[in-house]
Amino acid sequence: MNVTLFSPLLLYLSTLFYLGGMTGYFAYLFKQKETMQKTGFTLICTGLALHFAALCMETFELGSLPVTNLQQNLSFAAFALAGVFVFLQNRLKLRILGVFTAPLIVLAMTAALIVPKTEPVHNTVLKGFWLVAHIVLIFAGEAALAIACGAGILYLIQEKAIKKKKRGFFYKRLPSLDLLDSTSYSCIVVGFTLLTFGLITGLVYAKYIWGQFWSWDPKEIWSAGTWLIYAALLHGRLTSGWRGRRSALFTIIGFAVILFTFFGVNFLIGGHHQGFTK
Repeated sequence: MNVTLFSPLLLYLSTLFYLGGMTGYFAYLFKQKETMQKTGFTLICTGLALHFAALCMETFELGSLPVTNLQQNLSFAAFALAGVFVFLQNRLKLRILGVFTAPLIVLAMTAALIVPKTEPVHNTVLKGFWLVAHIVLIFAGEAALAIACGAGILYLIQEKAIKKKKRGFFYKRLPSLDLLDSTSYSCIVVGFTLLTFGLITGLVYAKYIWGQFWSWDPKEIWSAGTWLIYAALLHGRLTSGWRGRRSALFTIIGFAVILFTFFGVNFLIGGHHQGFTK
């Protein structure tokens, strides 16, 4: 079968499995039955496998990672989020995280399928170890930080539920504040580490392509700002006891900056990376 035809089919199928996984996690939230969570997780894993196959085909066709336009970037972001979620789910065992992560995966994939299609760029510059390392590390790091944001949001919801005299729906279904906080911290450590190495490899690649490590490109400036936010959060946690509500708010603010760096900078400001979201 033609790769050009088969790859989009796999993307649609993976989206359907992601949607099924999201449904499973929502059912788990309401019914609290372990089989529903396991079904949701299995469906997301299946979607991830199909998604990986589609990306491999696109990579073979392009001769480089499929991150040359907005559609491909959204798809790759969904893939990174699903992959990091599966990894962290197996490590942290906090099942409720799927309630936040699965809808985010579905949203990214749905957007990838409906945005106007543009011709992928066949560019020999978009190759090489340093670029591949930069892209994979950045996307994986931001995916982990997105999940940290989800844990932070769940923390705030549970905190509000605890403060109410009549503890309702969420109090019974969400884990303890300590577990949500520690999970968020673990995700931040993973995400910050990957983001750091992703920025370093990006600097090396910039030196190789443009002859300088730093060019004051808007994306570089906002990426550095994102890094500083999470560096400040980790420093605060380690030295000043920033935990709980303050940490949760920081993770949400940090992820909002990531979203602006991903979308806002390219669409509103421009720079070297603008061509990747056309």
